[in-house]
Amino acid sequence: MSLIKWVELPNLGDHRGSLMVAESAKNVPFEVKRIYYILDAKPDVPRGFHAHKSLIQLAFCLKGSCKMLMDNGVEKQEVYINQPNKGLIIPPLVWHEMHDFSEDCVMLVLASDCYDESDYIRDYDDFVKAL
Repeated sequence: MSLIKWVELPNLGDHRGSLMVAESAKNVPFEVKRIYYILDAKPDVPRGFHAHKSLIQLAFCLKGSCKMLMDNGVEKQEVYINQPNKGLIIPPLVWHEMHDFSEDCVMLVLASDCYDESDYIRDYDDFVKAL
């Protein structure tokens, strides 16, 4: 079973340009309670290095790209996020790391809940123990 699951947003644009639509419980498989974005990331400075106990996320690169490492404690997969209409699902209990940000990268993340520090697993050994 692949760790990599994508959500592809429909392009409802026309001759004026693209229009991507994300809707909770329709093409986004959870209710969106938090939205955040990452920009001006340093290409050689990785981010992430954590898992969540229950949070589900959907990550899009609206511009540019980054490499995402996904790890469920049994297998690891790397994938590039580089299409503004194609988002990567980051499920609970999947360790994830972001690497190789392009200089123009703008990453948008939709999350199933508000920020809660107690939901984070920030130590890899603790992550493996939680599985």
